[in-house]
Amino acid sequence: MGYLKKHRWTALFLLIILDIFIGAHMVIASGKTLRVVMLDIGQGDAIYIEAPNGRQVMFDAGPDQGVLKRLGEVMPALDRSLDVLVVTNPDKDHIGGFVPILERYDVGAVLEPGTFNESKTYATLEEVIRSKKIPDIVARRGMKLVLDEKNDVYIDIIFPDRDVRDWTSNDGSIVARLVYGDDSMLLMGDATKMTEGIVLAENGAALESDVLKVGHHGSRTSTGADFVKAVASKYALISDGKNNKYGHPHKETIDTLTSVGVRILRTDLLGTIEICSTGEGFKVIE
Repeated sequence: MGYLKKHRWTALFLLIILDIFIGAHMVIASGKTLRVVMLDIGQGDAIYIEAPNGRQVMFDAGPDQGVLKRLGEVMPALDRSLDVLVVTNPDKDHIGGFVPILERYDVGAVLEPGTFNESKTYATLEEVIRSKKIPDIVARRGMKLVLDEKNDVYIDIIFPDRDVRDWTSNDGSIVARLVYGDDSMLLMGDATKMTEGIVLAENGAALESDVLKVGHHGSRTSTGADFVKAVASKYALISDGKNNKYGHPHKETIDTLTSVGVRILRTDLLGTIEICSTGEGFKVIE
């Protein structure tokens, strides 16, 4: 994986690289709408983000090539580029669709947490990234991905805040906060209650966000009560497969979210979920 080499990327260099590649792949868009689309890819995670200026980021890609069909439903027909791919963790239900994406789309940069997976799927992904000479960057707290400077749209990396290569994939999951003006969304990947505790201790009230992408598909191992209260979101998004073998989302998680009056949106019940913002509050596209 070349961890030491990747770890030398600094937050400043990250911004420079992303500015170069994002600028090269940018699709000019009109208006001031930020789109966040949680794709219905079954049991897994895949979130497409499109800034008002057309810059695009994928957080995870689901378990397989089925993500291509879903992307085709939300992206312009002739668009064959994505600015950044974010691997929140290296498990198959998050990365299985990335190789098909890399084979079809031009990609500017890849962001990873620094954890490992011994699967063939992960090894193939790393080889494709290397063969295409795509910048592969280890995420660290303090990194900032500016998607749309004019409209003040950016992504803050909140976690990992340390070397997590010996951590489990879920404990070391990337946690990020998407911001557009006064609107924000917290993206939890598969982060566990342990990770939530670290993030809560370091950030406190700064975690408050309009939308919470619930960690680990609604598993009881994530989404602790104190964390949910601190985030104080209006919406909670859960990516899970219909009748999945894990029983996600677990009743404990639903009860925790319901107790604070959050509106819960689930892909197993609603299919693909799209929410948008013009900087004045997120709205669900129904």
